[in-house]
Amino acid sequence: MISINNLTVSFGGFLLFDQVNFHINDDDRIGLVGRNGAGKTTILKIISGVTQPSSGQVQMPGELSIGYLPQEMEFSKSTTVIEEAMMAFSYLTEIEKEIEIVNNSIATRKDYESEDYHKLLIKLNDLTDKFHVLENGNPLSEAERILTGLGFNRKEFSRKRSELSQGWNMRIELAKVLLRKPDVLLLDEPTNHLDIESIRWLEQYLQNFRGAIVLISHDRRFLDSVTKRTVEIMLGKINDYKVPYSKYIILRKERMEQQRAAYDNQQRVIDKTEEFIERFRYKATKSNQVQSRIKQLEKIERIEVDEEDRSRLFVKFPPSPRSGQVVIKARNLKMAFGPKTVFSNVDITIERGEKVALLGKNGEGKTTFMRLITGDLKPSEGEVETGYNVAAGYYAQNQDELLSRDDSVYDTLDKAATGDVRSKLRDILGAFLFRGEDIDKKVAVLSGGERSRLAMAKLILKPHNLLILDEPTNHMDIKSKDILKQALQRYDGTMVLVSHDRDFLDGLVDKIYEFKDGSVREHLGGLEEFLQRKQIESLDELQVVKQDSQIEKSINTVLNKNSSRVTPPALSYLQQKEVDREIRRKKNLIERCEESIAKLEKRISELELTLSESHNSVSLPEMIKEYDQVKSALDIKFKEWESLHTD
Repeated sequence: MISINNLTVSFGGFLLFDQVNFHINDDDRIGLVGRNGAGKTTILKIISGVTQPSSGQVQMPGELSIGYLPQEMEFSKSTTVIEEAMMAFSYLTEIEKEIEIVNNSIATRKDYESEDYHKLLIKLNDLTDKFHVLENGNPLSEAERILTGLGFNRKEFSRKRSELSQGWNMRIELAKVLLRKPDVLLLDEPTNHLDIESIRWLEQYLQNFRGAIVLISHDRRFLDSVTKRTVEIMLGKINDYKVPYSKYIILRKERMEQQRAAYDNQQRVIDKTEEFIERFRYKATKSNQVQSRIKQLEKIERIEVDEEDRSRLFVKFPPSPRSGQVVIKARNLKMAFGPKTVFSNVDITIERGEKVALLGKNGEGKTTFMRLITGDLKPSEGEVETGYNVAAGYYAQNQDELLSRDDSVYDTLDKAATGDVRSKLRDILGAFLFRGEDIDKKVAVLSGGERSRLAMAKLILKPHNLLILDEPTNHMDIKSKDILKQALQRYDGTMVLVSHDRDFLDGLVDKIYEFKDGSVREHLGGLEEFLQRKQIESLDELQVVKQDSQIEKSINTVLNKNSSRVTPPALSYLQQKEVDREIRRKKNLIERCEESIAKLEKRISELELTLSESHNSVSLPEMIKEYDQVKSALDIKFKEWESLHTD
């Protein structure tokens, strides 16, 4: 479908790609991986046409539609959320115009038997099919469904974009890309601004997406869930693995080991041959053998070992001084900004050694609570106390933006350091991948990832027994995140963490506070236990039982009765059995409905082709009648399918 041939990209004399080739098929699910700066985003920009390569070609069919979501973008702020989402449907008008052009072209031709005429009929048929499939259903309902899945509630649909943060505006852009239903989705870090529930919804949507997907993500679990092929970019080369990310890691290690072993074996043969040649080069009795060995060497096809980026982030937090047993205690906490209450009646206790995650949608108050802990904000009501001998280190979500842009990398640490640690600043910077001339760079010229690493380096200059980390893995690649996670697992102090990266959180935290609808609930245990509990609790998950009012009533009774408790009980065995039965029943209904739709669409295509070729005036009315009947049946099935997904 898309063919990238001999792609070369250079910037100011630096060669990013050299003669790269790969193909994207119409049902591919590709994860682009590689260290930051390897060229992943550049590949997406070139495929989408935003950037042109230095040389090489990107070939694709002219009618192919591409939906591209960059990491950041500018946008109009004068429209409301729903108005902006509805703009995605302008593609229907474009398809209508194309159909009109093809129809006019067919009407003016008389070469009915020619190949060109036949191609026009096929194109008309394809465009008509595409239009009917995309047009079918309710655009407003579809826009609302996508926006809701990405975390908006209905009250927010009428809000102006100017009132929303960059993150929420990027969710709108993601919704628009999905609503356009392109043939190819190019997604650059689509989960960056999403909470865990929205990420899980997006996973399910992409798993069912009809078309190709090429995405960049530093979320290992998201990659494993969505992709089936991994394209690695390393030092200007492409390595293609037909497996998801986790399997790619295993295969890559095996390939590198095999390559190294083959290289070592070949080098031993070459060394022995060269030794023989040098030893007997001037012996007349061995001249024939020497010449033979020289020819052997010339014929050897040299094995090349892929260069590997061996740079590693090294993070080690200093031993933490001992604090009191209770590190943070919040009582009857309320936080409001003007008339808007973020949360109220909140009681939270965090004890020494606990590693706690704050989870919830953006805007529910997680960062606000962190700023209350640090003293940056004062509560509207209630109090937050820190315990005896607590020394807190705070990594803000925008920590990298708080660095002085005029300072050098070295000066940034030097100004914050005191005592003996000042003699170790170069070693600390080296551990965070700032070496050689890098330490003299101004903060202003650093990438987002480099600024984040520098901010983290500042954090370890002093021993802290409480780490408050707000999205510390933003801008980090998977390798760096793994290293940070291992360091935090070894850290012997108390930690409060905000992150939407499930793989990072899994196995790291032992308690979760969920911020939702103005209240905070405690969940004991790690992320997996929390997600399993939410799968039962979530109203989204329980929507499938709405058709059975008795079951719905019993479930809502259980949920409402226990909504204020810290850890609600699970459904009873019989209730859970009914829920599971209803889920299976609805899944079967959806599958049967989709099978019927596929059969009806196939029959419509057959009839349209027959009608376009038929000159039999006797059979024509019957075929038109059948065509109308099948179209009506298809409309009914699509409404049934939509109803099954929205009930």
